[in-house]
Amino acid sequence: MEIWVALSIVAVVVVLKSAWRVLRWVWVRPKALERCLREQGLTGNSYSLLFGDLKASIKMSNQARSTPINFTNDIAPRVLPFIHQNVKNYGKNSFTWFGPTPRVNIMNPEQLKDIFSKIYDFRKIEGTPLTKLLATGLAQYEAEKWAKHRKIINPAFHLEKLKNMLPAFRQSCSDMIIKWESLVSEDGSIELDVWPYLQNLSSDMISRTAFGSSYEEGRNIFELQRELAELVIQSMQSMYIPGWRFLPTKMNKRMKEIDKEIQASLKGIINKRERAIKRGEGRNDDLLGILMESNLKEIEEHGNNKNMGMNLKDVIEECKLFYLAGQETSSVLLVWTMVMLTRHPSWQERAREEVLQVFGQNKPDFDGLNRLKVVTMILYEVLRLYPPVIFLTRNVHEETKLGKLSLPAGVQITLPIILIHHDHELWGDDAHEFKPERFSEGVSKATKGQVSFFPFGWGPRICIGQSFAMMEAKLALSMILQRFCLEVCPSYAHAPFLIATLHPQYGAHIILRNL
Repeated sequence: MEIWVALSIVAVVVVLKSAWRVLRWVWVRPKALERCLREQGLTGNSYSLLFGDLKASIKMSNQARSTPINFTNDIAPRVLPFIHQNVKNYGKNSFTWFGPTPRVNIMNPEQLKDIFSKIYDFRKIEGTPLTKLLATGLAQYEAEKWAKHRKIINPAFHLEKLKNMLPAFRQSCSDMIIKWESLVSEDGSIELDVWPYLQNLSSDMISRTAFGSSYEEGRNIFELQRELAELVIQSMQSMYIPGWRFLPTKMNKRMKEIDKEIQASLKGIINKRERAIKRGEGRNDDLLGILMESNLKEIEEHGNNKNMGMNLKDVIEECKLFYLAGQETSSVLLVWTMVMLTRHPSWQERAREEVLQVFGQNKPDFDGLNRLKVVTMILYEVLRLYPPVIFLTRNVHEETKLGKLSLPAGVQITLPIILIHHDHELWGDDAHEFKPERFSEGVSKATKGQVSFFPFGWGPRICIGQSFAMMEAKLALSMILQRFCLEVCPSYAHAPFLIATLHPQYGAHIILRNL
């Protein structure tokens, strides 16, 4: 009898402890964090049990996506509606609720500088196990692992290495332009949705430069990653529940199937390259070859200690990131640039005049691309108005000072790039207007030395592929402008929306006219 009593007491204690942990997670801790934030002058909605602002945020996003908008560059209400409304209602010093976790909006340039500089105080938010299926790699790693991977990957993005990749870029662009020219009607024009072509272009570019293969060989990986990105976004719109990924839901099963296929495809490419290296046939003029060469050098420098380099799983994750980031950033930058040039023909003509002055009808070369001032100004202004990534998040692991704020452990930070890039206080009353002349004297002058323009991030963790993406965009835009005039298409529907990056929801219909 005494044993049963003891067991009953133990069971009650276990149940009570579990109940307290749940209560603390869903109510006690969030309310304590809310009090702390409000005492410092931050404002936002009151915490709602378990879901916080998630339901309202999802509802607003669905409503915003339901119809296109009149053409405007003021796109924040459509692409980031809840945070836009939150800042409008409560001001810049506000917070939102991601489930039971408060997220503080940070838009002050000095505070942004601190966040980007103090990378060990403000860390990336660790994704859920399902979101990690999309890609981890350098973009998600922290501390020593991030430093090790950054060191090994850096050589692949040196300018001299990028210069050697230019012929591959040109070949991809030529293939696309030849397709477009074959579609042009007898009157010398064609109405075309350029979006899928630009996605294929950037996929082909990253395939050739990362793996030395054509887009046809890597097409399956791109299609799978695109589908996986859509599923990840869907999963992120609901609160993460531990263990949910193990349930055999249709979405969970499909995400795992896709991951398995991607892993197998990349493993095959890497193993094939390793065999070639052993036979003395390995190429080191593409990103994968440079990465594997750099990794081997790092291991040899530490007495052949393989723990000092990257293992097969590490290389696979970096390859997934190459594919995803390389494909997404370039295609998104190009599509919004083409859309904007149809709306601003004078800037299109200025860019074409510069391209023809530098290259004529010859193939663009590396030195010439670096001399394109007007084209660069246009690309920067597009990145300001239509940044591929529209917000970033960071975690606060322990109580941390940020300017006058004292952020408690457990709080997260939102850096709403789209709101900062469109902020009238930072950019003037014409912040929503397309004015590339802002960047006529460079980024530093345009931002007045403040951290207010960061489409590729900022500080030590700035995107390693920034120069890669800009070179792709300059080359592709130059070759397009050499051959076509871009005109507004009546069937174009303006509908920027978020799928990992800022996509055109209904494509990008443009009239291409032969020059």
